[in-house]
Amino acid sequence: MSPAPRDHPTPPGPSPTAHAADGTAGGDAAPSTDAGGRGRTTSIPAEGPAGPTAPGSDPRGRPGDAEADRVGGAVHPARKPVHTGSSEDGAVTRLRTLAELVRLPAALSVLGDTAVGAAASGRPLTGRRLGLPLSSAALYLAGMALNDWADRDLDAVERPERPIPSGRISPGAALGVATTLTGAGLALAALGGGRDSLRVAVPLAAAVWTYDTVLKNTPAAPLGMAVCRGLDVLLGAGSRSARAAAPGAWAMAAHTAGVTTLAQGEVHGTSRVAAGFALTTTAASAALAVLGPARGGWHRAGAVLAAGGYARTVGAAQLTAARDTSAANARAATGVGIRGMIPLQAALVARKGSLAVASALVGLVPLGRRLARRVSQT
Repeated sequence: MSPAPRDHPTPPGPSPTAHAADGTAGGDAAPSTDAGGRGRTTSIPAEGPAGPTAPGSDPRGRPGDAEADRVGGAVHPARKPVHTGSSEDGAVTRLRTLAELVRLPAALSVLGDTAVGAAASGRPLTGRRLGLPLSSAALYLAGMALNDWADRDLDAVERPERPIPSGRISPGAALGVATTLTGAGLALAALGGGRDSLRVAVPLAAAVWTYDTVLKNTPAAPLGMAVCRGLDVLLGAGSRSARAAAPGAWAMAAHTAGVTTLAQGEVHGTSRVAAGFALTTTAASAALAVLGPARGGWHRAGAVLAAGGYARTVGAAQLTAARDTSAANARAATGVGIRGMIPLQAALVARKGSLAVASALVGLVPLGRRLARRVSQT
């Protein structure tokens, strides 16, 4: 799991379509869109039975529904507004709101957790066990929705563009999303690994809810989030193989603690102590990724390459935040840290598991970067 911190406001989604009558003369107006691509109201001449009508009345005989406009001295029938925006536009807006609520791009950062646990335990994610990374993602997205529900009053002041304070989704609906995704995550864990996986998934779900509703705004927040991420790695190994996956779980947990500490300064700025702590956890996680037995020389090389890329990109952003503790730098370092979980996972998988899986994880980095430009991941 990764933090759901406070970031720089981003523009809210499309506003509801405005309805306004077209007052120009002439024939039917063609459908059009405004600068934002939203459906715009057009108009057509009102049609009705022939014969005189009273000024200001509708030709169909409904007084008050129409107005006359004068162009070149002639009186023309009033035009009734017709909304041409499709219902599909509304569906797209709702989907975008949901994506913002759960911070969808950030879910890519958890898919590799179960791969780390699976590689360490020697139990590949094949067959039914492919449900485990999906379980991980569902629980992560549940935590993001729950985060916004728990922070709705604070967001109304600090982040009014978020889905709940902006009125695009109700608090009850957001809580319903969190509950539904939690249930889906537990069901997928049962499907993917039976009771062995449920023994990890249930404590993981409890840790997510405890973090969002109790720990998030306390000094224990980094520890709470680190526990979530460590359990997420163990989900891929199962309760019976948890010991084998412990080093990978520690590496991911340490990184998460550092990112969460920096995330606490996204609105008002961080501190050199917080940024220094994040740098320390990055160094420790990189070391854990490359030290210890490897399946072979190529696996070791792959782990070193991925861990080096992780340490270079994440460490550089955190070093910038340490030198200049502004909120902008804290936000930037947090975003890089979230995406940096992927090369760290790749390093851990490469050393103990499959180089092909590690390469696939690395391929998620540019995808996550592109998606983050569309939907905020923090």
